[in-house]
Amino acid sequence: MINLYSTQIESLSIHRIGNKSRNENIFLSDSPYALNDELTALLKEYFFKSFREKEENYFQFVNEVDVEFNPLYKIVTEIFNNPASAHEKSKRIASLLYEQSQHPHIKSGEVYVTYLENLTIDNEKVEAVGIFKSELKYDFLQFEEKGTDLELLHQQGVSLNKLDKGCLIFNHKKEEGYKILSVDSNRYDTKYWLEHFLGVEAFEDENFYTKKYMKFCEDFSKDVVLPAEDKKEQVMFMNRAVNHFAKNDTFEESAFLNEVIDNPDLIPEFKHYKVEKAPKYHIEDLTEFPIANTAVSAARKKMKNTINLDTNIQIKMDFINPESAEKFVEKGWDEEKQMYYYLVYFNKEQKD
Repeated sequence: MINLYSTQIESLSIHRIGNKSRNENIFLSDSPYALNDELTALLKEYFFKSFREKEENYFQFVNEVDVEFNPLYKIVTEIFNNPASAHEKSKRIASLLYEQSQHPHIKSGEVYVTYLENLTIDNEKVEAVGIFKSELKYDFLQFEEKGTDLELLHQQGVSLNKLDKGCLIFNHKKEEGYKILSVDSNRYDTKYWLEHFLGVEAFEDENFYTKKYMKFCEDFSKDVVLPAEDKKEQVMFMNRAVNHFAKNDTFEESAFLNEVIDNPDLIPEFKHYKVEKAPKYHIEDLTEFPIANTAVSAARKKMKNTINLDTNIQIKMDFINPESAEKFVEKGWDEEKQMYYYLVYFNKEQKD
């Protein structure tokens, strides 16, 4: 979990980079930008809003030889070691991004490099380096009094409502390549920002493993449980899986299988499916790991608990009280109508 409420912008450097393949130039500011209170408040909202609204998927710097050879990792480490050098290092960061701006679709824009203090991550107060880029320009109108008339001026500028690209590099878990959050609203070249510039991969922690394993379970429910059983059992399987994650601090696969899979015949199917599909989810040898509660809560919100029937009827299952579906919903086959049916037991209808 992160907390950006008390974050302070200690320094801000602004540069402009063009598209190198179109022979557009790079402009590097000589000095850091002098902020005032009003502008600081606006920029904090502009820089951080997307990170507050986005699910926390962490990345880390990587390199095929050693993370020390990742150029951005090296520059950021130098800033953390000597914050007074942030502006000079920001020029190297902008130049690095310019060198990666080779794809014809990449837009020119402004690059903001900030040194930040008082961020909280994993209950620890740390510093961070923020790198942001504005690309899209929007039309707006300005008004100017000229004598007895009001004149309309058409201009273009950056909207503060949405950040185009950005990352927060926390001074946390340095040995593992730092913990990094990234946003990219304009995905015309997905490799440009994450791979070519940042040089990152997913940070494999409890949050990563919890999300990946739950996604694996969701796909297993669609590919195996649904064809072997029915929609009700698929929904109930995912309900039991989510509840197992929610009530445990540590995941242990054998305990999970014994509690979540009702049909013993599906346990070998689960193990076979894992062998076949595990590389896709990065869980090949994963049988035990700490569970991240935030990842479980996010997965529960996305979980579909509705049975949609071709007769334009929906049955909504209750994830809070799963025993109700087990006890009071039955599926059968009507020979006369040659149709399936669901039989639902109840005492009285609830008022809205």
